[in-house]
Amino acid sequence: MHGVMVLLPKKNRLTVGLRKQDALSLVWLALALCFVLGMVLQPKIVYDGSINGLQAWWNIVFPSLLPFFIASEILMKLGLVRFMGALLEPVMRPLFNVPGAGAFVMVIGFTSGFPIGSMVTAKLRQQGLCSRVEAERLISFTNNSSPLFMLTAVAVGMFGRPDLGVVIAGSHYLANILLGLLLRFYRRHEPHANSLPPAAWSLRQAFQVLLQQNPQERQPVGQLLGEAVASSVTKLLHIGGFIILFAVIIRLLSYAGVIDLLASWLGAVLIPMGLSPDILTALASGVFEMTIGTKLASEAAAPELQRLMAVAMILGWSGLSIHAQVASMIAKTDIRMGLFVVTRMAHGALAAFFTFLFYNPEGSGATPVLPALAPVFDFYSYPFLAMVAISFLGMVVSIVLLTLFGFSLQILWRLGKIFCR
Repeated sequence: MHGVMVLLPKKNRLTVGLRKQDALSLVWLALALCFVLGMVLQPKIVYDGSINGLQAWWNIVFPSLLPFFIASEILMKLGLVRFMGALLEPVMRPLFNVPGAGAFVMVIGFTSGFPIGSMVTAKLRQQGLCSRVEAERLISFTNNSSPLFMLTAVAVGMFGRPDLGVVIAGSHYLANILLGLLLRFYRRHEPHANSLPPAAWSLRQAFQVLLQQNPQERQPVGQLLGEAVASSVTKLLHIGGFIILFAVIIRLLSYAGVIDLLASWLGAVLIPMGLSPDILTALASGVFEMTIGTKLASEAAAPELQRLMAVAMILGWSGLSIHAQVASMIAKTDIRMGLFVVTRMAHGALAAFFTFLFYNPEGSGATPVLPALAPVFDFYSYPFLAMVAISFLGMVVSIVLLTLFGFSLQILWRLGKIFCR
């Protein structure tokens, strides 16, 4: 009888667990059926949404991210990430409490756009170059909107004021860097992954790490390039699927009135804070997809400052479409999404605050900056190959500058030790 009494609670706990799993499965099944029903009842809306999503992916996302995906795959297999990790440990560890290899993730994330920062972080985690907590810190502050998207599509294409690009991009990046500095305290007592002691920070150590790759793991150049291209295209196809899916979902939700309902809920919180009701639909759309949300925000009948703050919140939150893409990138690791979701909300709030601080209503428009940055502003009218070349050049320049900074830091470190003797 005593054995029966012991087994019953375990059985009850198992039953409760199964019921929770079943309930979650039923919810997803109901949502999938609603989506299929919407596709059957409104094929025109579904078609228009999928075409818009496909155009955004092919014209903007694919050429912008392809060189970054390919280059990151190649550089990680060649050992450059380990080299930069040893070189930049003195910078990344005290500032952000992540390994030096996180500098590579930061460069890629700040010069490309969502969701490549999470992809490279997942690679670091799989190779044991960072712990789970460090990976969670990295994905939370290295995922940014594309700088070219903010400078051209938003500032020039949507607002018609190139000078606003500095406010939009500056607020976005500053908020994420501040989050990175704050996240160094997140579970700071957790053990580090393969962290070098301060005495080991040297140029020689960095080159030794670069050359430590197992000869059996080295691949011929042709195989290396082929695998990098194949892996990158596959990942971009997955991203394209998410973009098209959420473009269709937003169209269906707008038709069903769900976006308006969500806007009314947001209004209950934001209208008492002084936000215009015309912004609410843009914010509700931005909850799902940031490109559509930013476009609606720029067209809203509201003061320019409020429209910019709404854009900052949408870009910081990044949309459930980006969240799904990030989740797919880290699916094969033990990295958790909770911190990423929380920091996206904080990023939106901080970016909106910085936008409020930096906004200049008396800006002189495009005249001062247009001649110098005209090639950048015309980015989205360039041919496909030109867009790829511009993206690749930006990444190469950033990596070279960061590496030179690391060399300079190591030389100053050595000189300081010599003169302090």
